[in-house]
Amino acid sequence: MNYPDTYYSRTLADRLERPALSGQIDCDTVVIGGGLAGLTTALQLARGGQKVVVLEAKSVGFGASGRNGGFVSAGYSTGEDQIARISGATKAHQLHLMSIEGVDFVRDTIARLGIAGVDPVDGITSVMRYDDGDGMRAYAEVSRSKYGQELDYLDTAKVRQNLKSKRYFHGLRDRKAFHIHPLNYLRGIAAEIERLGGAIYENSPALSTDLSSGNKQVCTSAGTVTARTVVLSTGGYTDVLNARLKRAFLPIATYVMVSEVAPDLLASAINTRDGIGDNRRAGDYYRLVEGGKRLLWGGRITTRAASTAGMVEELRREMTNTYPQLRELKTELAWSGLMAYARHLMPQIGEMQPGVWHCTAFGGHGLNTTAIGGKIVAEAILGESDRYRLFAPFGLAWAGGAAGLAVAQLTYWKLQAQDWWRERAA
Repeated sequence: MNYPDTYYSRTLADRLERPALSGQIDCDTVVIGGGLAGLTTALQLARGGQKVVVLEAKSVGFGASGRNGGFVSAGYSTGEDQIARISGATKAHQLHLMSIEGVDFVRDTIARLGIAGVDPVDGITSVMRYDDGDGMRAYAEVSRSKYGQELDYLDTAKVRQNLKSKRYFHGLRDRKAFHIHPLNYLRGIAAEIERLGGAIYENSPALSTDLSSGNKQVCTSAGTVTARTVVLSTGGYTDVLNARLKRAFLPIATYVMVSEVAPDLLASAINTRDGIGDNRRAGDYYRLVEGGKRLLWGGRITTRAASTAGMVEELRREMTNTYPQLRELKTELAWSGLMAYARHLMPQIGEMQPGVWHCTAFGGHGLNTTAIGGKIVAEAILGESDRYRLFAPFGLAWAGGAAGLAVAQLTYWKLQAQDWWRERAA
């Protein structure tokens, strides 16, 4: 198998290797990219009776879909006010409901397929690093009244009972959100696609396409797929295969580390199995794994290749500033992955020409939003709904190229500085 060395690749529930494409094959839809968006699209199409082929350049879940924090919680990378400014209040409301639907979809898929090794754990808590309990309570009330979300407000005493850190003041716990082993989830979906008659080819990067006719062709080094419909879902690993798609996103690297086995030391700091994310605009996230034996901690972004070891030092500094009692905790493993971010910070979902769909730019949106993106693309291809049109205001706008990357990095540093000043004031 062709995976980087991560905690998830070390704890796979199965080690099935799939063949590369060889020769010619016909199908209804070919999906390029075996991450969460592509596999979910293929799953729903196979459930709808289509003959589906998935082409994956490495192994299923090789990219960010199989290397992330594993959080499944409602919301988007940008705020609802910004979404409403671009799309209108009604569409912003519908989009948020769709993200909530994605949480239920992922949970139902795990249960329905009985996927081994996913290990879902209920509860994600968002914690605040400055004192604004009134603001958090108000947000919880808006979430309940507008969307039916039940978010439990945690005062400072309760937060610090669970998270033994003076950095945190208040929290909101989403009891319906959860966290999982993302790579095992993806591999479980892949197995179901194959059970339904779909085909998945690994180590089969798409090298060229002919999208000009009704019967479109996608070529690899050793084979060709002919299909009526093509879905591009290559995320942060999109290359020159489709120039319009490549120019519309920024590849952003993020970093994750996992600790040694140290359950007693971890228990001195963290007294919850919830996934934790802080409210900073340039924040970190973390969760206990293996029943509390290890700590998985992620965060930081860069717009160019950076030393993983150097970024781990930054993550460790953040961890020990938050939890001084974890200063002796050793990091056993660390890795990075590329996410796709659009300039408008929303997913890019739509039909770029008849029979050619894109489903990408899910950086920062969570597993549920990526999954629901794949689901609504499949609905459109099957003629079941046109819900994908909700994303029409968030199109394939040019992301700015090298200048866009520079602006993104400067914006991140600016957010870090603003977070620092706000915490200092607290």
